[in-house]
Amino acid sequence: MNEALLRSLTPSVLAILVRRGADFAAAEDAVQDALVEAVRVWPAEQPRDPKGWLVTVAWRKFLDATRSDAARRRREDLVDEEPAPGPVPAADDTLQLYFLCAHPSLTASSAVALTLRAVGGLTTRQIAQAYLVPEATMAQRISRAKRTVSGVRFDRHGDVATVLRVLYLVFNEGYSGDVDLAAEAIRLTRQLAAAIDARHIFYGEVRGLLALMLLHHARRAARTAPDGSLVPLAEQDRARWDTESIAEGVEILQAALALDRLGEFQAQAAIAALHADAPAAEETDWVQIVEWYDELARLTDSPVVRLNRAVAVGEADGPRAGLAALAEVNDSLPRHTAVAAYLHERAGDLATAARLYAEAARKAPNLAERDHLTRQAARLNASRQKRLEGDT
Repeated sequence: MNEALLRSLTPSVLAILVRRGADFAAAEDAVQDALVEAVRVWPAEQPRDPKGWLVTVAWRKFLDATRSDAARRRREDLVDEEPAPGPVPAADDTLQLYFLCAHPSLTASSAVALTLRAVGGLTTRQIAQAYLVPEATMAQRISRAKRTVSGVRFDRHGDVATVLRVLYLVFNEGYSGDVDLAAEAIRLTRQLAAAIDARHIFYGEVRGLLALMLLHHARRAARTAPDGSLVPLAEQDRARWDTESIAEGVEILQAALALDRLGEFQAQAAIAALHADAPAAEETDWVQIVEWYDELARLTDSPVVRLNRAVAVGEADGPRAGLAALAEVNDSLPRHTAVAAYLHERAGDLATAARLYAEAARKAPNLAERDHLTRQAARLNASRQKRLEGDT
């Protein structure tokens, strides 16, 4: 069963049904039914025209549902308009589907779920597993999202900035269950990059996001130890980084920057590229990274950016300078305490650092991060105890 082929065909099949007059929610259900039928039939005999087969089956599923739905009797005329089987005209409607799934009336979580379902071709079960929620909960979320966008015209001009934010959220979820959301986000962003016109104002930012994803994903194998514990960037085995992904990410980024339309994803990718370019952690060009964080702060005015900038300043100009930069960031921000702990340790204040690591562990958003911070606190406490025993 060629699952990758099915996923790649899903957006265009859905778009064809919508163009023929099907309501988005009903069309999406029909496409999902057709995908299930393909999983059942194709292993024995894959059709010569997989896309045409899916369109035919999905359209019939839609018509069957239309006939049996008394509330939709007004659409019975569509039965007589069923096109004859045959080759399906080539058309790339992926971009319009992205716009529809990133409708401004949807919450971020609903937009992400709908994008994975309608554009990514994932099942409700797969999305629920990836987000560690019950399948029924995810089904309700997707159903509400589909109802919200059902009345939206398919040719409505969309907001690429919202689409990019949705893809960024998908990527940041990482992976869980049998779906790698980071890899899925890269696949979807490649689709968007192929669909968007080179004259579009966000053309460079789409490529900046793709470069950012590739550069971060390249370090994935080195991010965890065999026991599952987190490995900080400075301690990662750089020989395990994916050099092909890094090379591709850098090439895409350079082409985007050459357009001279800098955006936040290009700036983030530039920072990731500087990390990837350093043969060892101690050779990282922190001065240039601080400069890129200054650009990023100018573009976004984000407190998270200022938090990360404080770390970079601490590396470039010393921990005291980093703590001074951190003092300008709201201390209620997630991971603020962990950054303070790191900078205090760099400054030699181990007692304060140990206390802050323990405090940060209690606030950690996930188990892996909590365990890492707890180990950091334990390491410093053991070091202080050994020093005290040596003094006596």
